Amino acid sequence: MSTTWFGDAPPPATRMTGRGCLLVLLRGMPLALLVFGGLALLLVARIVERPLFGHARPVTPYITVFVCRAALRIIGLRLYTEGAPMNGPGAAVANHSSWLDIFVLNASKRIYFVSKAEVAGWPGIGWLARATGTVFIERNRSQAAAQAALFEERLAAGHRLLFFPEGTSSDGRRVLPFKTTLFAAFFAPGLVETLEVQPVSVSYRAPQGADARFYGWWGDMSFGGHFLSMLASPRHGQVTVVYDRPLKVSDYADRKALASACEARVRAGFEA
Repeated sequence: MSTTWFGDAPPPATRMTGRGCLLVLLRGMPLALLVFGGLALLLVARIVERPLFGHARPVTPYITVFVCRAALRIIGLRLYTEGAPMNGPGAAVANHSSWLDIFVLNASKRIYFVSKAEVAGWPGIGWLARATGTVFIERNRSQAAAQAALFEERLAAGHRLLFFPEGTSSDGRRVLPFKTTLFAAFFAPGLVETLEVQPVSVSYRAPQGADARFYGWWGDMSFGGHFLSMLASPRHGQVTVVYDRPLKVSDYADRKALASACEARVRAGFEA
């Protein structure tokens, strides 16, 4: 089970002014229409897609990519990318700062998140996660064999799976140590010889004059309060996603060696 990272106390909550309330309406209404309209379209498309293709999703991921790109534009957060997402099935690992990571990483390339099981029960986020094909797992070494079988099934369907090995979000100013448990599944007999893992670094730059941790979401910060702060902010900064070269799992002796190599690459991309 992941442990919540608390770190230092978060900055004071954004004071809601008249201008801020107006921005919440001007951004929140089209954002809600976009997300829930996209969800409805995805579910309708999935009715046709599921019986024809099963786990494979040749159409619906493009709906997710479009919605996430448009959502970032509505919020006002500028997205930059360096390098290129790997082609074909495989896995990616990234640092985790905020719920915004979901929009940022989905906006670059169609992917499927791997998330802790309890997220499936969260109101709103859980529904969206299930609809977009998120893989829910228990972070427990005793489940490694079952998780490996699930990953192999999804990879065989052409999915690109994305993990957050830190196991928690942070203030966006650091990369936390990677937990190695999930990396064990990559060494299953059906995966180890062919699987590649791509390190991905996500780095936010706060709006001018704002706290450097503006986009971080950690500790006991509420989703609702942070979400409203994002909508009410008169200006936004940027986020940069760096795609490093994929690493072959078979080049590493075990999960700890692979996790260490991935963490070093993600940390280097983040600090750059």
